[in-house]
Amino acid sequence: MDFAHGPRSLEYQEKLRSFMDEFVYPAEPVHEAQTAEFGPIEATPILRQLKQEARQRGLWNLFLPDDEHGAGLANVEYAPLAEIMGRSIELAPEATNCSAPDTGNMEVLHDFGTPEQQERWLLPLLDGEIRSCFSMTEPGVASSDPRNLETQIRRDGDEYVINGRKWWSTGALSADCKIAIVMGVTDPDAPPKQRYSMVLVPMDTPGVEIVRDLPVFGYHERGGHGEIDYTDVRVPVSNIISGEGDGYMIAQARLGPGRIHHCMRSIGMAERAFDLMVARAKSRTTFGTRLSDNRLIQEWIAEARWRIDQARLLVLYTAWMLDTQGNRAARREISAIKVVAPRTALWVLDKAIQTHGGAGVTEDTPLAKMWAMARTLRIADGPDEVHNMVLAWREIGRS
Repeated sequence: MDFAHGPRSLEYQEKLRSFMDEFVYPAEPVHEAQTAEFGPIEATPILRQLKQEARQRGLWNLFLPDDEHGAGLANVEYAPLAEIMGRSIELAPEATNCSAPDTGNMEVLHDFGTPEQQERWLLPLLDGEIRSCFSMTEPGVASSDPRNLETQIRRDGDEYVINGRKWWSTGALSADCKIAIVMGVTDPDAPPKQRYSMVLVPMDTPGVEIVRDLPVFGYHERGGHGEIDYTDVRVPVSNIISGEGDGYMIAQARLGPGRIHHCMRSIGMAERAFDLMVARAKSRTTFGTRLSDNRLIQEWIAEARWRIDQARLLVLYTAWMLDTQGNRAARREISAIKVVAPRTALWVLDKAIQTHGGAGVTEDTPLAKMWAMARTLRIADGPDEVHNMVLAWREIGRS
């Protein structure tokens, strides 16, 4: 693998850094104040302005390797851009139309949707006119094993009838969220990987009820994390994605690149925390000396540097594997980075918080909120234990 970035990637990196410096970082306190005023449901005025600016600068749909609707970048080219966006995790991904769960949902519709589904839902998502959510995990079962899912999708003539409760449907509370991709059981008697299907459910369909917004360590994120009841929800048969029994296959295709995005954004959070830690250590004096002169702080800074660089190299290698050999061949590496990147970010964030003392656990810095977000990634898209189990199985099988 050649670790040098090509001219196209470098050009996007420069454009994105300029956008971050000129618009995104200065917008962070404004967005926080407006969120307090308007709540997490409505997009803040400053966020809508950022979206317009990003689009004018050509920083739009960077994640999609499609020259017609996206930037046409490979995973290894997009990875450093996702890292840069991760430095302002609340604003930059959505400002560039590169935020979860929309990216994964757009990829699903792009790869598996019918022309009619793409016309109705994919194009408005690509244009940033609407947002979406993904309803897979359930509160009543251990959803780390998707074979446990209990939501029923039953065919009744020309319709599917959906019954079940989902949660962690990120973005569901947004006023812009118009469509959900729901995964459930269409044939309980089929082999485990053929039991499930995905259907498109407009959020205004009768029977769709958002029960509550799930906070993360007390934080309510933009759009929320919805717990949703689907009660006798009826949608046309044409709303199925790909076909009956394809839900598990689609989920695997969706989660591979999505995990790369999460991991690179985690590296970006770690880099932001690292910068804040170093600046704090250089400016803060205790017992007559700067923190940066303390040997323990120096150890933290040095270890943070090599931890971040190690994690980044592994993520870039995984992105290269995805580009050159495909999702299936990179499954081992995807599991590895899904464990490594969030743990790395959390380690660096913890040391940055400690270096800031009491200020580190307040909202005076972005550290506490970033820690909360990074901590969820040890569970979201598969917990560490499952990914380690997959890694172990593959290594044992190779010997």
